[in-house]
Amino acid sequence: MIKHALSVTRAQNFAGWYQEVISEADLAEESGVRGCMVIRPWGYGMWERIQKLMDAEIKAAGVENCYFPLFIPLSFFEKEADHVEGFAKEMAVVTHHRLIGDGKGKLIPDPDSKLEEPLVVRPTSETVIGAAMSRWVQSWRDLPLMVNQWANVVRWEMRTRMFLRTSEFLWQEGHTAHADRADAMQETMRALEMYRAFAEGPLAMPVVAGEKPENERFPGAVATYSIEAMMQDGKALQAGTSHYLGTGFAEASSIKYQDKDGSQQFAHTTSWGVSTRMIGGVIMTHGDDDGLRCPPQIAPHQIVIIPMLRDNDEDEAVLEYCRSLRLELLALSAFGEPLRVLLDTKAAKASNKRWSWVKKGAPIIVEVGPRDVGEGKAAVLHRDRLYKDDGKLATAFTPRGEFVAAAAGLLEDIQSTLYAEAKERLDANIRRDVTDLAAHFAGDEAKFSGWIEVQWARPTGAALDKIVEQLKALKLTMRNSPIDAAAVDGACFFTGEPAVERILIGRTY
Repeated sequence: MIKHALSVTRAQNFAGWYQEVISEADLAEESGVRGCMVIRPWGYGMWERIQKLMDAEIKAAGVENCYFPLFIPLSFFEKEADHVEGFAKEMAVVTHHRLIGDGKGKLIPDPDSKLEEPLVVRPTSETVIGAAMSRWVQSWRDLPLMVNQWANVVRWEMRTRMFLRTSEFLWQEGHTAHADRADAMQETMRALEMYRAFAEGPLAMPVVAGEKPENERFPGAVATYSIEAMMQDGKALQAGTSHYLGTGFAEASSIKYQDKDGSQQFAHTTSWGVSTRMIGGVIMTHGDDDGLRCPPQIAPHQIVIIPMLRDNDEDEAVLEYCRSLRLELLALSAFGEPLRVLLDTKAAKASNKRWSWVKKGAPIIVEVGPRDVGEGKAAVLHRDRLYKDDGKLATAFTPRGEFVAAAAGLLEDIQSTLYAEAKERLDANIRRDVTDLAAHFAGDEAKFSGWIEVQWARPTGAALDKIVEQLKALKLTMRNSPIDAAAVDGACFFTGEPAVERILIGRTY
């Protein structure tokens, strides 16, 4: 029987397992402020890799990085009624600009320091960027205007969970202005495809890209598109969104331009973003009962070398062997980048270090002892397949030259294996033959952990509200209408009206 590194398995308690992975893999910890987290070096290293790779994609599309203030005047939000209503309950507000002592050893807001206008701590930046765009856009020659920022945002959350739903999180937000709907929609879909390709590439996380239903749109948007990933417990994770905002935000912020005929026109705008929620998605897509399995493309260290030191005369030879092995590996490339290789010389038992890196999900773990030095070998462990059929660790004692020659290919194989496993799980857990929601979802959640795809007539108003309440009673939501779904050939699952598209339904994070 395999003795796993974690105390809780996915089958026993998926939520508890998720929290233990975050703790044991040194990804993040509580900060002392409810809903906020300290992202530790391994977790932040994953975010840095996401930033680096995605930032290159963003810039390749002609989008420029900039930065906008953390504090946004409340009046900016009030210009766009739907937008402010959608975020009102989540806004953190600054009302005073200094504190004073209360004479009892406590600090309180100085009544004389009340701000003339409250400031909202950035929940999203459409309004403040819109104000800047109204200054920057004057003529059709100024369009398209495309900017992005990497920043933190704050949205008060009632129920928090690390990486998935926190009061403060890190993200990128792209904002663009265009001369017409067609150009803005092209950008909206470009961003969506960028997110899909990124999730399925560097994150090895298969997703379904599609349009969100009316009730799930971003506040004030004309259309919202998302990528939805399936976690190992069958729940959906919205991993990225792209919004076509029409001219509503432009009208609120007065983003106008003079067209070629000399007439004044409102710009069509978009916004799109992904966040540190992606890391939560990677954990729940690829993790196993020993911890995280980190896709090599976003692993801060792709190969970790652990010298087996015994405080004797052989130690220096082992260290020198490991140093030279690391240099050989650093000269190689995978995924178009030099390999990232760490030599772990911390003062700890080699076996403890091995399990620490197993929990973190380092793609390849190499142990080197005196015998390996003498034989010119290395003990190699692949994190994607940790055990042999007999339950023992699948450690391969490989000649050094053979390992070095194969290292880059091994990393690429691990990346492909993780994606293939997740894609097989996703495809196997979307059902298209459902006739009774309750039969699949009511009561015991174990009856069916996955999504269903049904035909859909896009009802609105009271008809849509009724469906939303019906789904809510079963703890279900509509995820999106897949862009690549099969053509409709019948009636809407809910209303009986002629269907116009298909839509995914499932439980969600």
